[in-house]
Formats: sequence, structure tokens, C-alpha cells
Amino acid sequence: MSNFVSYKNKRVIISGCFSGMGEATARLLLTLGAEVHGLDYKECKLKLASFTHVDLRDPASIDAAVGKIGGKVDALFNCAGLPQTFPPVEVMKVNYIGARRMTERVVPLMSAGGAVVSIASTAGLRWSTRIPVIMGLLKQDTFEGAVKWCEDNKDTVAEGYSFSKEAMIVWTMFTSSHLIKRGIRINCTLPGPTQTPMMADFESATAVSVIDAATQPINRRSTPEEQAGPLVFLNSDAASYINGVAFPVDGGFMGGLATGQVDMKAMMGGAA
Repeated sequence: MSNFVSYKNKRVIISGCFSGMGEATARLLLTLGAEVHGLDYKECKLKLASFTHVDLRDPASIDAAVGKIGGKVDALFNCAGLPQTFPPVEVMKVNYIGARRMTERVVPLMSAGGAVVSIASTAGLRWSTRIPVIMGLLKQDTFEGAVKWCEDNKDTVAEGYSFSKEAMIVWTMFTSSHLIKRGIRINCTLPGPTQTPMMADFESATAVSVIDAATQPINRRSTPEEQAGPLVFLNSDAASYINGVAFPVDGGFMGGLATGQVDMKAMMGGAA
């Protein structure tokens, strides 16, 4: 991979670098020669070019963190996230609203050839059936406006996690048409169940049958490293014509679902 995807002389920002997929992505970027600037709520132990504490629930914290890094940025990795065990509006703030704010602050530091990738989830698989509703959220173009929309639409937001991922997917597609006019690409990945520290929260809030169904047909959970590779690829020059894509990294789950080989009823029965 290092011969095909290089980050030599590339300056990148990554949120969520403390653990899980974000930490694995930061490690891979370091091996590929990137100058990595990390952001997280908890301190990262990797030898980064810089580390800055950030709270994605606070727009002032986001603005200050990006301002501290400054300079030219080649790629942004939005890897931070909260599970559904947190209050729904907090989940929305971190998984969508804060990531959007981060992107809006970093993009002005990019020139043509820049790229953004965010972690969504197969939990957002209903996005295509809810575009009109999601667009109502996307139209709230301020941090505060988006938070108020979530507070006013609690039934739609529900537990926060799935809807935050649906919003990230649609926002990525919507934003891609605008950013590419400046030569900047934006994509997102849709991981299946991945064995990270956050998995304990998912297991406490979700039936085991649902998690197991989401690992079909490969019948095992992903490792963080298996998620890092696609993220790094999508933001590399090797992916220069990939834009506005929600990229499943799920061992074939979405393909199995689309062709009737993964039993959605079993999943919903487990959820019930």
C-alpha cells in the first residue's frame, strides 16, 4: 500500500485520534509519511506533529483547535464519534454537527487536491428513504441552528446514533457537489461492527442478534486497522476521482442486504 498511497509532504488533521478507528488511521498515516495533527477529547499517545484537546459539542473549542493548527492542510479525517449511550443531542453534536463545523473551518485551509473523509456507519442505511427530512436539518447552516432543529425534532433524532450517521451520509453527498468546484473532494465510509473500545457501548444498547446480523456474510467484526485503510485511501491522490461517495466497509453486509442474502427481519426481531 505504501507504494501506491503516499502521504509524504502531506499535512493532515484527524479528529478522534485517541482510540479505535481514529487511532488506527493516525498510526497508518504516520507510517505513510504524513505530518499528522491530532484532535480529541482525550490525549493521544502517538508521536504526532501536534495534539490539541477539542470538544466537538462546543463550536468555540472547534474553532480554537483549527486556529491553533493553522497553515495549509491537505486532508481532514473526521473520525471522532459518540455511541447511542450518550444523550441524543450530544450524539448529534459530535457525530454530525461538530464534524460539519470542523470541516467548514478546515476547508478554507485547503487548496485544490485537498480531501475530506468522515466515518458514518451501516447504521445509517435508511438515509435514502429519509432525504426530505434530513435536508431539513442540513438547511440549518449554523451550529446553534442545527442543535435547535434536533431539539425540536426529538422523535426523528430518536437515540441519535443512526440519524447522525444518516445525516453525515446525505451531507457528504450534498457538500461534494459544491467543494469539488474548488478541487476539494469529500467522502465518507460506512463501517460495519468494528471491535473498538466503543463496541461495549453498542453491546449494552443493542441486541446481540442485531450486531451479529450486521456482520453477515463475513461473520466477524472488523478490526480498526481494516477501517483505517479505506479512510486513508479515500483521502489520497490515488482516489482523485472519487467524490460524494458513501463507501461501505462492511464485509459485504450492504451487498447481502440489497440482494436478499442478509435477513433484515432477523435484525429487527432482535431489536424488538
